[in-house]
Amino acid sequence: MGPRGLLRALEADERRRQRDAQRQQRELERRKKEQAKLSAIEQAHLEVETYENRLEVLLSVHKEQGSPWDWAALAAALPPPYPQKGSYYEVQAKQHALVLHPERQQGAEATIEQAQLEDERVFQEAIKAHAEECAEWEKLRTFARRILGGEHKAFIEALVEFSPLAEISDVGSLMHFTVETAKLICCELKVNGSQAIPSEAKTLTATEKVSVKPMPKGRFHEIYQDYVCGCMLRVAREVFAMLPVDTVLITASADILDTRTGQTSEQPVLSAVMPRAVIASLDCDKIDPSDAMENFLHRGNFRASRKAGAFQPITPLTPADIPQTSSEAIGYADLLASVQRMREELQARLAALRVSSAPEPQPAPIQ
Repeated sequence: MGPRGLLRALEADERRRQRDAQRQQRELERRKKEQAKLSAIEQAHLEVETYENRLEVLLSVHKEQGSPWDWAALAAALPPPYPQKGSYYEVQAKQHALVLHPERQQGAEATIEQAQLEDERVFQEAIKAHAEECAEWEKLRTFARRILGGEHKAFIEALVEFSPLAEISDVGSLMHFTVETAKLICCELKVNGSQAIPSEAKTLTATEKVSVKPMPKGRFHEIYQDYVCGCMLRVAREVFAMLPVDTVLITASADILDTRTGQTSEQPVLSAVMPRAVIASLDCDKIDPSDAMENFLHRGNFRASRKAGAFQPITPLTPADIPQTSSEAIGYADLLASVQRMREELQARLAALRVSSAPEPQPAPIQ
């Protein structure tokens, strides 16, 4: 299969890779347009079902991943074969003139010559199309070699041109990528919860009417945090499917209300180092996105923030915080053990500091 065929196969796979929740959402939107024709009970069921489907789409964003790009195959792909001139129209003309209608010999030569001209026209069009395919083949082959060579600019071009993260952008999230090395990409992810997460909760009453209530703050932040984590997992999965990097460092930011000033500002709330080996070991159809963050070196305490009912700002991780051990030489279990050891060491140091700062016991008075 040539580069064009590979690209078409990837594009076809991307089109097929429409999630059930999204297809259902489109169907619900179509039905919603016709709700004027529905009964009151049907309208109520449709409204609640649409609301629940919206939540399902948000909370399952991490479950999908594009097909892996085989840059080596694109770089080694052979050029498209040169077209061969055919004689379809000429043979067809001869068949009609000499076999099907042997009595019509007059004018047969002119008909055959016209058919030959048509074959030539088709051949010239094939040559033109071949030249375009060759130009595309050369462009893709050169681009694949740049990717395999670890060219930073090519990485960014691939992420922008082929847009593997359009679904996240569609629901109000923005991304900025920085290529640190050929094996490490950093991503700043801005998640807009005010647009993505519903502010109201909808349920059906016993009389099959729609009950609309403000979304409880705790539930809102629980959904928001799962969505933030899901987006981070999705970004990492798409980057690994597209580019030959080993690690993605992602920092997610959210709008936080400063109760001292009453102003809302964008603040980092979660930062995680996501190695390819760890992401590959996860069953993303079954994991809880927030709980899954425990598999990575990260900063951000979602359990505490859920109790507080708000995000807690953090200081993002940087490339300097990433352990120097090569991701090719460390497995998932070793990485997790390394993170746990780091936590135990920090806890031990904190305990030692508390002991050293405690006041010394005073001697008992002499009786």
